[in-house]
Amino acid sequence: MELPGRAPAWVGRVERRTDGPDALDLSVDPRYLAARLLVTAGGVPAGLISVGLTGGRATTSTVRAAIEEQLGPDTGEEQALPPSVEPLTVVIATRGRAESLRTSIAAVVAGDHPAVTVVVVDNDPPDESTRLVAEEFADRGVVYVRERRRGLSVGRNRGLREAVTRLVAFTDDDTEVDRQWAGRIAAVFAAEPDLACLSGPVIGAVLETEEQLAAERALVWNRGFEARRYSLADPPADSAIFPFSPGLFGIGANFAVRADVARAVGGFDEALGAGAPTRGGEDCEFMVRLVLAGHRVGYDPGAFVWHHHRSSPEELRSQLRGYSMGLGAFLTKIALDPRAGAMAAKRIPAAFAQFRQIGARESTAGEGVAAGSLGERLAWIVDGGSAYVRGRRATRRVGGRVPRLSPVNSYVTSDR
Repeated sequence: MELPGRAPAWVGRVERRTDGPDALDLSVDPRYLAARLLVTAGGVPAGLISVGLTGGRATTSTVRAAIEEQLGPDTGEEQALPPSVEPLTVVIATRGRAESLRTSIAAVVAGDHPAVTVVVVDNDPPDESTRLVAEEFADRGVVYVRERRRGLSVGRNRGLREAVTRLVAFTDDDTEVDRQWAGRIAAVFAAEPDLACLSGPVIGAVLETEEQLAAERALVWNRGFEARRYSLADPPADSAIFPFSPGLFGIGANFAVRADVARAVGGFDEALGAGAPTRGGEDCEFMVRLVLAGHRVGYDPGAFVWHHHRSSPEELRSQLRGYSMGLGAFLTKIALDPRAGAMAAKRIPAAFAQFRQIGARESTAGEGVAAGSLGERLAWIVDGGSAYVRGRRATRRVGGRVPRLSPVNSYVTSDR
């Protein structure tokens, strides 16, 4: 999955099985130096490529050559799933981002699934802008809910309580889901009754600035284009710190759950996530908790969303700090749980190796990532740990949810 060397890069989508001598011709604004393309095969995502542009143009032969070189030949191995009309609730927790929320809602309701309800949870709203945007879509299955407490996990828990469907999907107010996203989620769950949670790729929607390009390199929210399944009973060979690897199962901008399972494991930890002092970590912790409870989780490339990355140096730096703090909070929760902590202790050497890899990836992400030392990243992680200790006390004082990481009655052990 090569990335353009410099911004701005045009972002688009092409179908490799389209016939014709000019079927894949690109002609965009001449200011674009390259194109970042999602390649599909029979409508199923196959991978991402980069194509150089001259005056904003590339010929079909150039695009096809890039596809072959970067993705290899078309194997024709993808399998279409039987469609499912299982009703689905989509939860979007938000605060004070009305314009981007409008784009996010519009993408969900434009999807091809026939039975989708969107629950917009307005966390501690500063004004009425979110309500007004949600009401624009009231006749298209969008429900507005006001939540007095702030925090992404609080909002997701509220959405989970409001949902009456058996399947609940979550996305953010800065994404645009694919038209087939909800239908793909429903189809995968229908095909795999033992699957508790499903995530998918999160792909940069706009690469106009060096910061957005650097975010696409550094954050690695797209876990590839191969379907994966994870459980303690069948641990992956390519993750030495499974099941504690941050981001292995996906991220909170794009995942779905069986509602009864999510409620049974306690929902989301309200001391974690955006809007809480820890600033992150809630999605990773939730998915790890599902696995530790003996559930099977999955990743499907067909259920993908486009994400609008932060466009300025200040925004990207703040985001990286938030993720580091969230990681520290997550690691602290592991350490505070005797059973999970004992399991994680065996993976400490591998965890340090992975942390160094993350640091190296960020340091080589490009000009958009502000220079920062490993010591600075470690300081943010430590800050996240102390914020979690304080935050969970405060959350419990107000009656919020802080579920155990390893549920006592359903914990499954692993020799790894």
